[in-house]
Amino acid sequence: MSTAPATLGFGVLLRVFLRSLFLQASWNPKGMQNLGLAYAVYPALAALYPAGAAREEAVRRHLVFFNTHPYVAAAIVGGVINHEQRIAQGEETPDKVVAFKAALMGPLAALGDGFFWLSLKPATGAVSAALVPLLGVWAVPLFLVLYNLVHVLLRVRLYWLGLTLGDQLVEAVARANLPARGARLRAVAATSAGGVAAWLAVSFGTNAGGLYAPLLAAGCLALGVASYVLVSRRVPNYVVLYVAAGLACVAGAFL
Repeated sequence: MSTAPATLGFGVLLRVFLRSLFLQASWNPKGMQNLGLAYAVYPALAALYPAGAAREEAVRRHLVFFNTHPYVAAAIVGGVINHEQRIAQGEETPDKVVAFKAALMGPLAALGDGFFWLSLKPATGAVSAALVPLLGVWAVPLFLVLYNLVHVLLRVRLYWLGLTLGDQLVEAVARANLPARGARLRAVAATSAGGVAAWLAVSFGTNAGGLYAPLLAAGCLALGVASYVLVSRRVPNYVVLYVAAGLACVAGAFL
């Protein structure tokens, strides 16, 4: 008869979550994040299995290859604990948790890259940059607070979903619709970047002074709009850069 606890204490679950923040601290070419995952879940494994062969086997099955987005990995860490509790109680076999990790690490990696790297970070960076005229250097801590507040809260939420739902967290993550939220964040980033470009153009034109200052400011704005249109029509970035550089040389020669 199993002697494993039916539920893990809050202290153990908190330690697992805090350790998951260091998932990539022992990244390695062979197993990638495997050591970090084993380190994160070890407090739960130590509580679920007595010292000896059972605990060693539990640790060993989490030393296989593992790699996903470090933020959304919280969902997998929570799901691993969910499965390990059932394994310790004899309700399922160890191959279930191995299959769970293998099935989710790829899709969640793509989801995390799209939301955090390509949407959240550019959006918070662009908003903070747009507020530089008002906040000055305080825009830097604003970026850090905004970005980390969102990403840490999402980590906590994903960890809880994994703990409570196990395999069913896939449906919960799908309902969160992170791709759509990411698209809205990218729109915020584009709007904020446009505001920064406008401010820079006007500031540059004003500081340049002289008869051609308004034309210089208007030209910078027009160049930004034209660049956006060209990129949206899949014109290669290097072509846009060469055109912008050429126009800058012409402006410098005549103005």
